[in-house]
Amino acid sequence: MADEASQGLKSLDTALGVLDFLSRQDGAMTLSDIARGCGMPLSKTHRYLASFVLAGLVKQEGRSGRYDLGAAAMRIGLAALARHDFVNTAADGLSDLAAETGMTVLLAVWANEGATVVRWQRGLSPTVTSIGLGTTLPLLTSATGRIFLAYAPRPATQKARETELRRAVRNPAFLPDAVPSNKGLEALAASIRRAGYASVDGRFIPGLVAAAAPILDWQEEVQAAVTLVGVDPAAVRPDAAQVACLMRYCQKLSLASSVGTGRADAD
Repeated sequence: MADEASQGLKSLDTALGVLDFLSRQDGAMTLSDIARGCGMPLSKTHRYLASFVLAGLVKQEGRSGRYDLGAAAMRIGLAALARHDFVNTAADGLSDLAAETGMTVLLAVWANEGATVVRWQRGLSPTVTSIGLGTTLPLLTSATGRIFLAYAPRPATQKARETELRRAVRNPAFLPDAVPSNKGLEALAASIRRAGYASVDGRFIPGLVAAAAPILDWQEEVQAAVTLVGVDPAAVRPDAAQVACLMRYCQKLSLASSVGTGRADAD
C-alpha cells in the first residue's frame, strides 16, 4: 500500500512538472519539444497532456497541434494572484534577513507618490538614521526609490521623476552618478535591471550605504522593495554576501523569475 501511495505521488509530481515547464515557456509548443524539455518519452508526455486537455488545464491548437496552458490554468493563476499579499508575506521574513546580513532592513511600497517605508527591522548593529515607518524616500537618490524607477510602471513614478529631474538639472551634484536627463535616467534604470538590484553610497546620505531589490509580480513589475541599510561600503558591492542574501530573499518572494539574474530592458 505504501508503495502504491508513493508511486501515485511520483506520478503527480511528474504531471505538475509538465505544467510547470509549460508555464515557463513563451508560447505554445509541440509534443516533441515538451517531451524533450521534460526529459520524458513521447507516449508518456502525450498521456499527461491528454488528461490536462480534458481538465482544461492545457489546450491544443487546431492546425499546428501545439500545446499551451488552458483556461483552467488561467483561472488558478488569477485566483492565486488575487490572494497573494506581497507586503505581509515579505514582512514575515525581515527579522531573519536582518539577522543574516547584520543590516537594518526596510520594506517599502509605492504610495503617496513616493517609495514609502511600511516595515522596519533593525539589524544587529543599529544604524543611526532618521528613516522610519511612513518615511517617503526619493526616487532618484535612494536605493529604494531607484528600484521603483527601474521596475515600476512609468506613469506611477512620472510626477516624482519630473520633480527630482528638474532639481538635478539645476544642481548636478544632486545626482552624482547619472546624467540628469531622461536619457540618463533610462540608462540608470537599465543598469539596475541588469544587476537585479540598486545601491547608493555615502554621497547620498553621509555615513550610510544601502542596497535594494524588487519583489516582482507576474508582469515583472515591482510590488515592494526590500532594502538593506548599513555603514560598510563593502556590504553593498556586487560580490557582497549581504547583496546575495537580499537578492535570494526577493527572488523567493517574487512571482517573476528575473530577480537575482537581472534583465535587459523592460521598456
